Formats: sequence, C-alpha cells, structure tokens
Amino acid sequence: MRRVDLNCDMGESFGAYSIGADEEIMPLISSANIACGFHGGDPLVMRRAVRLARECGVAVGAHPGYRDLAGFGRRYIACSPDEIHGDVLYQIGALAAICRAEGVPLRHVKPHGALYNRAATDPDVAEAIAAAVADFDRGLFLFAPPGSALESAGTAAGLRVVREAFADRCYAADGTLLPRSLPGSVLHDPSAAAAQACQVACRGTVTAATGEEVPVPARTICVHGDHAGAAGLLRRIRESLASVGVEVAGPHLD
Repeated sequence: MRRVDLNCDMGESFGAYSIGADEEIMPLISSANIACGFHGGDPLVMRRAVRLARECGVAVGAHPGYRDLAGFGRRYIACSPDEIHGDVLYQIGALAAICRAEGVPLRHVKPHGALYNRAATDPDVAEAIAAAVADFDRGLFLFAPPGSALESAGTAAGLRVVREAFADRCYAADGTLLPRSLPGSVLHDPSAAAAQACQVACRGTVTAATGEEVPVPARTICVHGDHAGAAGLLRRIRESLASVGVEVAGPHLD
C-alpha cells in the first residue's frame, strides 16, 4: 500500500486570538507543524498543541517563521542569514523544551509562510535554516518543496529531507505555489483539494493553473489549518486517499 504523510499547521492561536480548530483537525493528520511564537502561537497554546498531538498519536514538528505576528508570517522580512539562523534555532528550542516537558519527541521542522517561500529560492536563507536545524539535531526531518534551494541545503547539511506538496494551494507551471495575492491561489473546494492530494500521492504530480501536469514528488502533503473549512478538507482528502489505496502515516514511522 502506498503511504503518505498528512501535515497541518497547528497551534497558531495566541493570547486572546483563536486561529484554527486544532481539536477537530489533530485526529485527521499524521504530522503537526506547531507555531513557535513568532508568527503565531504562545507558550500555553504550544503546550496544548503538543499535548493534543500526543493524545492523537501525531508527530510533532516545529513551524518557525519570520518575527511577524501582525502579518501572520506571510510578509517578507529583510533579515541576514545570521538573524534567520538565530531566529529558527530559538524557535526550535522553544518548542523542544515544551516537548521534553510533555514527554513528546520533536520529529521535524517546517518553515512557515514567507520564510518557507523565500527558502525555496534563496540559497542563503535556505542554508541558514538548514544549519539551524542541523545545529540543533541532525536527526530531525526537514520538510521542503521538491527541487528547491531548501531541499538542496538540507541534504548538504546532512538532514533527512521530506519533500512536501500542498493539497489546498494552486501551482504555477514551474512547480512553485501561486502567490496568495492571485485569484484561485487557495483551493477551498474539498473535492478539488482531495483530487490534488490523490494526484500527488499516486502520480507525484499536480495540474498547474495553466493546465500543465507538473512533477511534485512528495512524501508529505500539507493542508493549512488557519481557515474554517480545514477539517472538512482533511476529511474529504482522507476518504479520497483511502479510496485509491493510500495510507496516511507520518515519515517518522518509516
């Protein structure tokens, strides 16, 4: 049976602000990317998310982003490689402390938002992130877009890189994500997201907005957790994957 990891960005609430439906979503995924306080999350939210992941048997990963709470980490912030290295290391360490207190292993790192997109094409940013992960623990998985600068940097740093695709984002013909500023960049229709997830899992491709079939060889598939329909998308995706003989299981189980 084919296997694919299903990941979601979690623990992104902070203070008085509630983002996402963690309790509804967590049982539907196999890996949780938990915000570390820079784009979302706070110590109490992080701890609740780790505990919930433990209860649901879900692998925990750090989801470091730019220091951009107001913009939810989706704005590019001009930072030097040293700053990025320090910020990523700081965020991994914060979540790792909570994981240790809760008896939960930290399994992976996935950069968030604008930092993830920047690392896909900027070798300096990618190398800074990979170095921070390697400096903390070379045993961690690094989630990265296939064929990206981040994948290359992670491999060069001796990390175990897991290639990632997105079920709820539309792709350009070059295999990159369409910018969120463009109409149709986010797939809100559960049927469309499920079809894309099955295409990735079964054929290693996506159909670009312009109609081309584009290679996206991935072992983990992401659904964003910060919108109201995320749980419905995940349920439909799991049903569709099961119908084509694909099992949902985290890469940590290999």
